[in-house]
Amino acid sequence: MFNFHKNLNSLVLTSFLVFLGLTLIVAVIPAFQLQKTEPLPTMLEPTADELEGLKVYVSENCVACHTQQVRNIEMDQTWGDRPSIPSDYYYSKQRLNVWQQSPSVLGSERTGPDLTNVGKRQPGKEWHLLHLYNPRIVVKESIMPGYSWMFEEKTPDQVKETDVIVSVPKEYLSHPDNKIVATQKAMQLVTYLQSLKQTDMPGMDATAFIPSSKKKVAPANSSTAGEAVLPDGLALYSQSCAACHQANGEGIAGAFPPLAGSEIINEDNLETLIRIILQGYDARPEYGAMPPFGDQLSDEDIAAITSHERSSWGNSAKKVTAEEVRKIRELVNLSNN
Repeated sequence: MFNFHKNLNSLVLTSFLVFLGLTLIVAVIPAFQLQKTEPLPTMLEPTADELEGLKVYVSENCVACHTQQVRNIEMDQTWGDRPSIPSDYYYSKQRLNVWQQSPSVLGSERTGPDLTNVGKRQPGKEWHLLHLYNPRIVVKESIMPGYSWMFEEKTPDQVKETDVIVSVPKEYLSHPDNKIVATQKAMQLVTYLQSLKQTDMPGMDATAFIPSSKKKVAPANSSTAGEAVLPDGLALYSQSCAACHQANGEGIAGAFPPLAGSEIINEDNLETLIRIILQGYDARPEYGAMPPFGDQLSDEDIAAITSHERSSWGNSAKKVTAEEVRKIRELVNLSNN
């Protein structure tokens, strides 16, 4: 009956049925299931620029190298606060176009880092723009291609007040006085990337998936018994700070300031340093703005990071305690109320 060597009709019919079955399982049934997907109660409706940025993300085929899915396995814990669910990919009740309810952004390859929660991990607009223009400016080992066609190089007299200038080091310019300006397409893509933040699931304890970096208590027989043991400052710095200030603390000329030898890092009064981390910083026009990290980092995290910064790259200031950070955070909260 199924002698495919002699009966070509059976071969073609069987191949068609297998193709049809796989199409139903892989494409048609999931598409119908997607229609029933509802956004999480805490999920915000995307803005027009975020939706346009999503289209740029899809058109530039970013899914070829970047995923947007956190699997329930240990190696994915670095990317998100919890495993991904279908609602994470539900962008709007309005269809994107005739053929798409929601585009495929899951990705199939992890050549680059997962982008599920990149809006929290890397919230700075300046970093994203610099990274899109030339990834190797901020990550020397990056194999990602630059998206220079999303930017324009202008002479000083061509720059408009409304232009968004990217802090590109002078060695990447055809003339040292020229400026790199982001196009609308680049800004929309960055807006979309900044919007990629995992939404909290009501009633779900994220610590079941991601171990929290809360303070630990030293063993009773330790010389520091009863004192708080801070998290790994180097690991936290690498995760939250090194993308801009670099692993060697030298920063990037014309983009992000150095921490090695910095007066703010080394001074005895910690208030300015801690306030910058909590509230962000945008007072030096020669550098890009630093976003606030107060909602992302605990007092212990900040103490560990600043202690690492104050004892590395030739810096030799005293360590910072979580209690010192807590007091400055309270002052910041009072001034904001």
